[in-house]
Amino acid sequence: MCALALLTRFPFPAPSPCGPSLALRHSLSSSSLPCSPPAPLLLLAPRPLPRHRPCFSVFCSSSAPSPMDPLSFLSIHKDFLRHASSQFPLPPGVKFSYGTAGFRTDAALLPSTIFRMGVLAALRSICTQAVTGLMITASHNPVHENGVKLVDPSGGMLAVSWESYSDLLANAPDEDDFIQVVEHIVINEKIQRKGKTGEMVYLGRDTRPSGASLLEAALKGVEAVRGVQAQDMGILTTPQLHWMVRCSNRRVPATESDYFKTLSRAFSILSGLRPAGYGEPTVFENLIVDAANGVGAEKLLQLLKITPSLRLQVRNSGFEGEGLLNDGVGADFVQKEKIPPRGFEVLSDNLKRCASLDGDADRLVYFYMSSMSQTDQISPSLQLLDGDKIATLFASYIMDQIQILRGTSSFSAVTNPNASIPGFGTVKVAVIQTAYANGASTKYIKQVLGLEVAVTPTGVKHLHKRAAQYDVGIYFEANGHGTFLFSDNFLQWLQEVASQKEKGEVCQAATRLLAVSEMVNQAVGDALSGILMVETVLQYRNWSLQQWNAMYTDLPSRQLKVKVADRSVIQTTEAETKVASPPALQAAIDSAVEKYEGGRAFVRPSGTEDVVRVYAEAQTQKIADSLAREVAIQVFQLGGGIGEMP
Repeated sequence: MCALALLTRFPFPAPSPCGPSLALRHSLSSSSLPCSPPAPLLLLAPRPLPRHRPCFSVFCSSSAPSPMDPLSFLSIHKDFLRHASSQFPLPPGVKFSYGTAGFRTDAALLPSTIFRMGVLAALRSICTQAVTGLMITASHNPVHENGVKLVDPSGGMLAVSWESYSDLLANAPDEDDFIQVVEHIVINEKIQRKGKTGEMVYLGRDTRPSGASLLEAALKGVEAVRGVQAQDMGILTTPQLHWMVRCSNRRVPATESDYFKTLSRAFSILSGLRPAGYGEPTVFENLIVDAANGVGAEKLLQLLKITPSLRLQVRNSGFEGEGLLNDGVGADFVQKEKIPPRGFEVLSDNLKRCASLDGDADRLVYFYMSSMSQTDQISPSLQLLDGDKIATLFASYIMDQIQILRGTSSFSAVTNPNASIPGFGTVKVAVIQTAYANGASTKYIKQVLGLEVAVTPTGVKHLHKRAAQYDVGIYFEANGHGTFLFSDNFLQWLQEVASQKEKGEVCQAATRLLAVSEMVNQAVGDALSGILMVETVLQYRNWSLQQWNAMYTDLPSRQLKVKVADRSVIQTTEAETKVASPPALQAAIDSAVEKYEGGRAFVRPSGTEDVVRVYAEAQTQKIADSLAREVAIQVFQLGGGIGEMP
């Protein structure tokens, strides 16, 4: 297939600015905070983001002349790129598609794609004049698979406008087509260079055996773009690489050691700021962490060494005899199957505090096991505290601190999110969910916490973007991937309050929120920082996992898949909660839901295969199962189902 045909199949996005750089001064305070424990350091809030930072594109705000236009840039790099790419031919019969998780497939098929993503990461670095990242991981996929995802200068995922470039590069059939795609990217984005360059790509990988050789392909891809440096950051969790890119572009120390020190310091501050009125703190039993036989095990042990107040032990650490990566272990397995991971037993671990990471440590769920259960669960022996429960716990903690800042009674069950904070005004706080969030969590957040719930289409990029619109935006998917974001204005105000000489509850609340902003990974979901945050809130409240779980009871749910001839026939609207086409399908879903008190159902086409996913929930598991099947039948009949009727 020629490059022109490729471009026809995968049209380029309209040219857009390279975007503002996040190179902000984010310095350390050398003095202890007035109301914090002695000596800890806390990062200052950053200055507001500039609207634009000069980059070398006709679409960016810089008017400085550039000695190297796009065509000159290409003439210097073309032959070198062609020679380098010839070492990584495209495997025959494979089509790659860049999604939320980047590219994932059998590791043996990936060298060409990872080389080409190295090139793209280098081009993105030149365009933005900032550090970018490339992570080699397949997260919760089996050990024989691997993948690659790019990290933007913000520390977030690759800009949506550049995702089509990823597909074009990955699927270019030969060196000539590859060079033509590179030419189109350079010209379309007006990528130019000044005389001096300092572009850089951070590279990371997880513990998969295929990672080392694939990293070499990434290195060669970056280095094929002359002048761009590739820095191997070593074996990392995916969130660590995102954190490093974000911090580097904010002019904050960004080594792995800095990552651990930042988390440990913030956790120590929060541990020393427990509120009055709860009596002596409970000494919790060790948290037992299923590390999915992945990279998170080693990193947890490193964190534990410098955080003596953290009480945990690691199982499924990947040592010999403990099993394979993601094989019957990990957050994805526990959340979907609702059974204990390997290495955990109902009798010997009865009621113990447990948590599970996924293979690259960007997802987290908690759980405990009980031989007695009165709930309507698929597996009565395991009680799951998933991403919805984590988001609710975090939201309640944030609202406690905001209540204190407002000068009202803390630990209130019902809050007024529109109340104003003296000296700041209304703090906009919201929990961001997808349609897959359990309805009981949504009801609790709205009716008990009094918070806004914003619903977005499925995908972290949608959740993260919406969360950034608030002073505090909290998002988690049920699978345990999520974090929360703080606005720069709110952090600046908190810094001013925490620095005041007058001590008291208000100062402590501001200090807590500042410490939280450092402990959570504001670039992406991070299981390590998530564990520290959950443990902080449970210590703050003196809560067991059972008390946390009692905040609300999940509604039973069921998910099904329906094979269809063409998934594009199903079009959704209202954040994927309603079917826009065919219209008869939404009417049929509404009719089915009306039969069941407390029922809810929606359907959405898969992004990767010709199936339609069905979600249903209701007051009992039996009703949820019946509703899901009834909706699946309607999808089959009205949406072009193939194969057996559900």
